[in-house]
Amino acid sequence: MTSSVCFVVLAASYLPATAQQVPKSDPVVPPVKDTVSVVGDPEPVALGQSARAVTVLDMEDRSLQLQSLEDSLRTDASVDIRQRGPMGVQSDISIRGSNFEQTLVLLNALRVNDAQTSHFNLDIPVPLPALGGIAVLHGSGSTIYGSDALGGVVNVTTWKPTESSLRLRAGGGNYGVNTQSFVGAVAGSRSSVVVAGARDFSSGFMPDRDYRSESVSVEGRATTRLGESDLLVAGSDRAFGADQFYGNYPSWERTKGWFASLTQGLGAATTAAAAYRRHADVYDLIRDRPAAYENNHIDQSWQGAVRHAHVLGHIGRIFAGLEENTDSIRSNALGQHGRNRGAGYVDVDLHARTATFSAGLREEVLSGGRIVPSPTFAASVLLQGKWKLRGSAGYGFRLPTYTDLYYNDPTTISNPALKPESAWSFDGGVDWYRGKTMAVSVTGFLSQQSNAIEYLRRSSVTKWQASNLARVRLAGVEASLQTSPAAGQQLRVSWTATFGAQSALDGQQSQYLFSYPVNRAAVEWFVQERHGIKLRPAFSVTQRYGLAPYAVMDLGASREAGWLHPYVQLTNLANTGYAEILAVRMPGRGIVAGIEINLTRRH
Repeated sequence: MTSSVCFVVLAASYLPATAQQVPKSDPVVPPVKDTVSVVGDPEPVALGQSARAVTVLDMEDRSLQLQSLEDSLRTDASVDIRQRGPMGVQSDISIRGSNFEQTLVLLNALRVNDAQTSHFNLDIPVPLPALGGIAVLHGSGSTIYGSDALGGVVNVTTWKPTESSLRLRAGGGNYGVNTQSFVGAVAGSRSSVVVAGARDFSSGFMPDRDYRSESVSVEGRATTRLGESDLLVAGSDRAFGADQFYGNYPSWERTKGWFASLTQGLGAATTAAAAYRRHADVYDLIRDRPAAYENNHIDQSWQGAVRHAHVLGHIGRIFAGLEENTDSIRSNALGQHGRNRGAGYVDVDLHARTATFSAGLREEVLSGGRIVPSPTFAASVLLQGKWKLRGSAGYGFRLPTYTDLYYNDPTTISNPALKPESAWSFDGGVDWYRGKTMAVSVTGFLSQQSNAIEYLRRSSVTKWQASNLARVRLAGVEASLQTSPAAGQQLRVSWTATFGAQSALDGQQSQYLFSYPVNRAAVEWFVQERHGIKLRPAFSVTQRYGLAPYAVMDLGASREAGWLHPYVQLTNLANTGYAEILAVRMPGRGIVAGIEINLTRRH
């Protein structure tokens, strides 16, 4: 297969290992070449055949061992999570050392990046128990998905049930944690409905770090002669103490998100999709004195896409698509603004028995008539059935957010003259497969950025301003091992080192761009025993530029036999004192324990 397979993998409905309908009481050794179903493509595709670096993360089978979406993403060492609060309250995400604004986040292959500020890109409104998996593309993805995909693409997919069930969950822990959730599914041979809700409360591990998070979603699927229809509606409400989040202030913030999407298959090779997203943000600089300084932002976005795959006999395929995106904002601090853009792309994939080649081009027409071309190239060759050599090059770009352009506050100056940023990304690597139970990958990567957007200031100036840096260079190496050492076990080990050119700052102070990890290693070991016992120890070590390394270890355990499932989630077992964002402390050792009632109607 080919590189665009990696792109459309992110538009796919991810099929985790549990979809094989293997009884939980009889675990097997799963293959490491995960299989996915590609949008517009009638045949499953093995990730081991791709020319790009893609990581697939299973969430469905680890539901009781994870507290948040971020817990799963941390197992990829090339993904950097800069979290401000626990339970997914607010987190920034970046890939391969890129700025967090240079990562595109998708929900079922539709954009959820926030037009106001990329701090909200991981504000996914679907409750955690209703999510199925994550696919992470390392490197540029702008050819298929357009703006924001400079460092990589993260596609979060919802759970697709195969049987009717009801799961009720309740738990509690230290720091006043109180959590409840439910997910109900009615599944037939050609249709399904999933309804889910979740609420998480905490009094906080320190003053002004309490939170209240609620979310709900409804998703229906149906298959007709025309194709599969998928309608999703979701909403979230998150209020949290934001002490030190954006400066030395005891702040408070509340966000509300709404998302609705409709995806319709049009035959075996074409899919049409439309989505609407609305996000509201209320920010008080001083929590106890909101009148001192308060921001109220409401941004909206609309998107539509038609994607098609044409088979070229036995030699390859052509992927093509048309898209339209519109966003707007209404804010007391940023004003009222709007913009739109349209795009078309084509990607040609050719493959022989042991080699692949792909070339694609996207033309994006921005407001005002400017056209941005985004080409990509990738190739791979398989040697002796177990060694794969691969390489790729791609161009990505990002439009400034409304906060980048127009935001002013006691610590920030706006810059309406900002230019869009762009980057050429290159990588090359080798993969080694030992049968179907072990895969080892090593990749070198390089990103050459132009007009990179970053908040800068001189040492004599107290306010930050979003500015363009003419040239920024990031390079690095990533390595990973995935293996199934025994029945019911999956082990993932990864390490990424990143090197940057600090000379681009020209003596100025940087707020975000150079806070990437220079070294990061992650280990996840998932064990599923015959009697329903599941264990998920996870360990990571992170060293950010100019700072000392820190280690964090988590452990999730549950017993999932029968209908009553007790679970316990232990976080930061070593009680490490650390901050992923400077001056924003993270919680010490924590525990959440509870019960899940699982009622399933077997077919």
